[in-house]
Amino acid sequence: MDMKPKKPTGRYSDEAPTSNLQAFEDDFADGGTDAAPRMYGPGAADMLTVQHMDMCQHINESNHYTTDYNTPNLVVRRGQEFIIKVTFSRMLAKHDDFQLEFLIGPNPSPNKGSLVVVTFNSRHSGPWLGRVVDMEGPTAVLGVTPSPNAIVGKFRTYVAILVHDQMQRTRRDQATDLYLLFNAWCPEDPVFLPSEAERREYVLNDAGVIYQGTATNIDPRNWMYGQFERGILDACIYILDCSRMPIFNRGNVIKLVRKGSAMFNSQDDNGVLVGNWSSDYSMGTPPMAWTGSVNILLKYANTGVPVCYAQCWVFAGVFNTFLRCFGIPARVITNFSSAHDNTGNLKTDLIFNKNGTPDRINTRDSIWNYHCWNEVFMVRPDLPPGLGGWQVVDATPQETSDGHYRCGPASVAAIKEGLLCHPFDAGFVFAEVNSDVVFLKRDMYGTLTPFKVDTTCVGQGLVTKAVGSMTHMDVTHTYKYSEGSSEDEATMRRAEEFGCERDHSDVPPGQVAIYLVAEPTLLGADMTVEVIFHNQGDAPSVVEAHMEASVIFYTGAIADHFKDQDFTVDLQPFEIPSCLSHAAQSPPSHAAQSRPVCPTLLSPVLSVPHCSVPSCLSHAAQSRPVEKSVTLTVTAQEYMPRLSSQLCLHFVVTAQCGGQSVAESKVIQLNTPKLHISMSDQPQAGREVFVTVSFTNHLKVPLHNVDLYLEGAGLTDLRTHHYAMPQGVSGRLRTPQVISGRLRVSQDASGRLRSSQDVSGRLRTSQDVSGRLRTPQVISGRLRTPQDVSGTPQDVSGCLRTPQDVSGCLRVSQDVSGRLRVSQDVSGCLRVSQDVSGIIPSYATVSWQLPIKPRRAGKRHLIAVLNCEALPNVCGQMEALVKPY
Repeated sequence: MDMKPKKPTGRYSDEAPTSNLQAFEDDFADGGTDAAPRMYGPGAADMLTVQHMDMCQHINESNHYTTDYNTPNLVVRRGQEFIIKVTFSRMLAKHDDFQLEFLIGPNPSPNKGSLVVVTFNSRHSGPWLGRVVDMEGPTAVLGVTPSPNAIVGKFRTYVAILVHDQMQRTRRDQATDLYLLFNAWCPEDPVFLPSEAERREYVLNDAGVIYQGTATNIDPRNWMYGQFERGILDACIYILDCSRMPIFNRGNVIKLVRKGSAMFNSQDDNGVLVGNWSSDYSMGTPPMAWTGSVNILLKYANTGVPVCYAQCWVFAGVFNTFLRCFGIPARVITNFSSAHDNTGNLKTDLIFNKNGTPDRINTRDSIWNYHCWNEVFMVRPDLPPGLGGWQVVDATPQETSDGHYRCGPASVAAIKEGLLCHPFDAGFVFAEVNSDVVFLKRDMYGTLTPFKVDTTCVGQGLVTKAVGSMTHMDVTHTYKYSEGSSEDEATMRRAEEFGCERDHSDVPPGQVAIYLVAEPTLLGADMTVEVIFHNQGDAPSVVEAHMEASVIFYTGAIADHFKDQDFTVDLQPFEIPSCLSHAAQSPPSHAAQSRPVCPTLLSPVLSVPHCSVPSCLSHAAQSRPVEKSVTLTVTAQEYMPRLSSQLCLHFVVTAQCGGQSVAESKVIQLNTPKLHISMSDQPQAGREVFVTVSFTNHLKVPLHNVDLYLEGAGLTDLRTHHYAMPQGVSGRLRTPQVISGRLRVSQDASGRLRSSQDVSGRLRTSQDVSGRLRTPQVISGRLRTPQDVSGTPQDVSGCLRTPQDVSGCLRVSQDVSGRLRVSQDVSGCLRVSQDVSGIIPSYATVSWQLPIKPRRAGKRHLIAVLNCEALPNVCGQMEALVKPY
């Protein structure tokens, strides 16, 4: 198959080279390529030839911090010297002339930087520097320093020797290919990062944490970046090849990350991941089931087909692998209460009907509970001084930028100062963290009237993983000044000057205010929402209130509305005793403005405000009510059937008091239990060790079709275990018939396993199957291990065993992977080490044990995810120090 680029018949004579991983076997087809040219006659014995070329992989990779890359070829970083040993046929003489040549992509050209010549004498060299470090007999130790702006990718290496006015080159040898990366250790490289601790975190760390939930209930999710795993570096280069990015642009970090942000979604360019924000993942892997990036990137590189499915944290996690793999300092940022305004201004409009209920049909803007994007560290020579450093890039397809679904790089410093005129997409990111939320009431004529403006709701907290720790670090101050400060007001005015429209509605303060208070709740538990009404007027009020409860996607979209409740509240007036001086009074409006803000989906949740009351007041004067609370209960039976794969509940309380409309909302993130991971011994590279993953189902219902995923960079590839439902009726384990010596069991109401054949409800085994265990006695009421079976004539590996597994029958074997072991009976439920039945009963504990053989020493992380429809997003992680081999 001809892999050469075709010549178009258009404006240009040749296409720009866009392939790095193409098979290149004829770089110098028009000239000699023999390391030992065939020459005979006088002088042939003194001719200089190349006998061997050693890329000194061990020495170079240690100096370039690339030892962990699992590839047979040398990996080095630009702007830093690496060593090559070339063994010639004899000692070098002064008249000998040779050079190294490094080629990347098809049709390499010196003026494009894709063909680099490195000389080792006074002859002019290319942009890369060369020197003879040492001579060891006929072996020359050569030092090569790539330029700090060199093209990044996979280079082919040749030695060329001048022989009788002709260049003779070594033959193509894939073993001498090398990968060149960005260099955060080189001060001249645009991605230089001064801090060594940050370089190790943002370039070398192959495991991390991505944060979900809300700012008051942060939910850490471990993620395996795995940028050093086998095949990942080639997969990242393949993505650039698929994007048709010209080879000569791949040394420009700004262009590379911008192209990458477009390629990691498949919205318009057949990119890496398919986004899916529904509840139907039947055609792929649910986003919450991924443990890391490795499997996704390898699958895309092997098939060229976008991988299903992803949501924002998956886009950010996989893109982070791509960036770190190329040596670009990168981290994942989570913005809690992230606005998505599709009109390009600083207003997020939430529309309500005339009766106060949300108008979901006409509301187009949305506020995500959280949104994840990436930051990369780089110099920005295209921007004014001071706007380099961390830059936002976002691969989640939200809005188009220059015709493609991508975002950034946008300077974080420019966002903080409101300098939105600079590229790229600074205005969009600014709105994500600074939008005003405008509550609008729609009357019978369709006219929209604002009744509330919240300027503190959006961008309540931005966090990332802390350097050298598994805890989170708050980076909100890098994006915005303190709310309400003079610097913040100046930033907002500056943003308006650059075309970002704000809301300036004059909304008078209302007589009644509403606050919602709710604690984080464990999935499967009942919850209470306290609605606090505060009368800020001097007259009694009767409030007609309505509460809506819905399951929502983390994007703010309604997944399922499940509860409505109306109630009425009588409020006494807000009274200030006459003896209180004017200076000591604290107006309610001031109290409301100074109250602490809780980052929720739509608006702040406020602590209950109280008036400042002097000590001279009588007890009767101090006890006059100014507020009233109503506690509403939502049971697990109400929300559990509606959850599907979502874990967020959204409560909206709207109220009418005279002519005033009031609205308040809150999102509750349901917490899930954690997986427990342990090892049988301290791990050692190259030595097998057993890992046990255990989980307890705390729900009142059994779990069906459960998938368990385990992965660890440098420890084990992705391992999966599926708890599949066998053939049966209504999810219960049944066998259609008794087949010679096999056990037929069913599950009774108490959760015990009973014989479905014996009328007495007791299990009796009287048939001897191929010399295996024969149990003449009755095993009272339940299936137990042979330690509980009296009179057992044989003990075969501690369990009952049948000769084969016939459709629908229960096979109990001696191997851990296939046996049912009942260790105790707690409240009529089973505790099992593995659930062969395909279900995890309520309150049961299951464990999965498997062997792994660590590949690399050092600090490593194991990440496990359990996923099923009734219980998504159950995660666990373990940090292990692997000893050297």
